[in-house]
Amino acid sequence: MKKLSTILLSASLAVSMFVTGCSSGQAPANNESAPPATNNQQTPAPGDQAAKLLLLNNIKEPTSLDPPVGFDEPSYNILNNLMEGLTRLDENQKPQPAAASEWKVSEDGKTYTFTLRDNKWSNGEPVKAQDFEYAWKRMLDPALASPAAFLAFIIEGAEAYNSGKGPVDGVKVKALDDKTLEVVLAQPASWTLLLASNPAFFPVHKATVEKDPKWAAEANTFVGNGPFKLTEWKHDSELKMMKSESYWDAANVTLPGAVWKMIDDENTEYQMFTNEELHRTTTVPADMADQLFKEGKVYVKDGAGTEFYRFNVTKEPFDNVNIRKAFSLAIDRQTLVDLVLMRQQKPGTGFVSFGLPDANGSGDFRRVGGDLVKFDAAEAKKLLEQGMKEKGYTQLPEVTLTYRSGTANEKTAQAAQEMWKQNLGVDVKLQKVEGKVLTDMQKQLQYQIARSSWLPDFGDAINFLDIFQSKNGSNRTGWGNPEYDKLIEGAYKEPNDAKRLQMLHDAEKILLNEAPVAPLYFYNTSLLTSDKVSGIQSSSLSYTDLRKAVVK
Repeated sequence: MKKLSTILLSASLAVSMFVTGCSSGQAPANNESAPPATNNQQTPAPGDQAAKLLLLNNIKEPTSLDPPVGFDEPSYNILNNLMEGLTRLDENQKPQPAAASEWKVSEDGKTYTFTLRDNKWSNGEPVKAQDFEYAWKRMLDPALASPAAFLAFIIEGAEAYNSGKGPVDGVKVKALDDKTLEVVLAQPASWTLLLASNPAFFPVHKATVEKDPKWAAEANTFVGNGPFKLTEWKHDSELKMMKSESYWDAANVTLPGAVWKMIDDENTEYQMFTNEELHRTTTVPADMADQLFKEGKVYVKDGAGTEFYRFNVTKEPFDNVNIRKAFSLAIDRQTLVDLVLMRQQKPGTGFVSFGLPDANGSGDFRRVGGDLVKFDAAEAKKLLEQGMKEKGYTQLPEVTLTYRSGTANEKTAQAAQEMWKQNLGVDVKLQKVEGKVLTDMQKQLQYQIARSSWLPDFGDAINFLDIFQSKNGSNRTGWGNPEYDKLIEGAYKEPNDAKRLQMLHDAEKILLNEAPVAPLYFYNTSLLTSDKVSGIQSSSLSYTDLRKAVVK
C-alpha cells in the first residue's frame, strides 16, 4: 500500500506527462502546436478572428438545446445565450428583469404576475406570454419526461399533472393576454424569481416545436429569443452563435458572436489556449497548477456545488451509523484540496456549499451553519471500533469505493483509500467505472461507497437538502429519516423565511450526524482567461452570459 505522500508525488508525475497523450505520441517542441488529440480540434477561421469572435470550450456536445430536455451545463451554458427567461441573475446572484420588464407578487406570496417586454423570436415573430405558458406546461407533460419537471412543482397543479393524477388545465400558469403571464404557486416560494432564470423555464416557439420534434437539433431549425442566434453547428466539433439584432436589448450587447469548441481533453485545451485558439479554458492543467496559481494567472471564483461520497446504508458495513461516521471523520479534506487537487477548493465542512443565501437573503447559509464535518483520526478510530462491536464484527467486511473515471476522481479515490488505511487500518478496494454505469449502480443501490456530486438548479439551500428525502429519486443511499422528511416538507410550505431556513439548518445537522454521505469539497471555478477578453459574466448559480463580453 502506497503512502499518501507517494500518491501525491506519483499523481503529479503522471499528469505531468500529459503531452504524450497527443496523437503523435511525442511532446511538441516549445514553438510547436500540440498535434490534435481528436478530430474536434480546429484552428479558428480568419473570419472568426477578424470579427473578434469569442473562442470558448464547451467540452462536449450539448445534450439538447430544447430547454426542458438538456438540463446540464454543456447545454445550458449555450442555451443561456440563445434564449432568455423572465429573469436573469446578475453577478451578485440577484434576479433582474429579462424577458419580463416587471412583476408583481400578491400579499400572500403565491401569485406572480409578469409583464413581458416587446421582444422577437429569431424568426421575427413576437414573443408572447402564451409562449411561456405553453413551454412550462410542456415541461410538465409526462410524455416529454423532462428531467427538469420537478423544479416546477412549486406551481399549483404541476406535480399532479406531471404524475398523471391531474389535468393540464389544473396547472396554474396562464397567459392573461399577449403581455401578461400569471403564475399561482401551491405555497409561497422565495426562490421563484431565481427559478425563473433557469433555462428549463425558457419559452419555446409553439409552431416551431409542433412542426418539427427535432427543431432544437440543428442551427437552421432552432428558434430562440435571446441575445445571440445559432448560425452554425458542426456536431461534436463546434457551435457558432452571432449577435441577434431582433433581441430587445441588442443595442447593449457588446459581443459580435462566439464559437464554442468541443474539446474533452484538458491538455489539448491548454495547448489551444497557449496557441490563441481559445480565449478561455475550463480548467487548469494539473502539472502546471502550482506554478500558474503562484504567478496569479488563474481566475478563481467560488462555485455552488459539492463533491461527496455516498454510503449505501442497505449494505454491510455501512448499515451502521458509527462505521459511516468513522469513514467520514477519517478523511483529511484540507490535505485533499491543498495537496491532491490543488485548485484552491474549500474543504467540504457541510453538505450545502458556500454561495447560498441565508434567511431573507442576508448572510451565507454555510457560514451561518458552521462546520458540521471535520477530520479527527482518533475519534474515527473509536467510532469504527464501536460500530464493529455493535455489528459483532471481529474483522470489517470487504469495502469497495466505486468512482467515475477521470483524473480528479481517481486522485481523490486514491487519497481517500490511503487515508482510510492510515487512520482506520482498513484496506479499501477501488473500482473505476464510466459515469452512466456509476449512476445506474447508485440508482439500484449496487455499491458500498460511491463518488457523487451535486450542483443546485436554483440558489436555495433546499435544493441541496431535498434530494435526501426518503422518497426522492436522487437520494440513492437507502437512507431515510422521518424527522428529516418532515423538516424538508415543512420548509417547502413555511412562508416565514427565517423559520424556513432554520428548518433547513436543522435538517442538514440530521443528515450529517447520520452520515449517509461524506462531503469532500466545494466546487469552484479555476481557469485561464486571455488578457484580450473581458466582460464574461457567470455567477455560482447561473450559466455563462456573454452579452457584455469584449474581445480586444
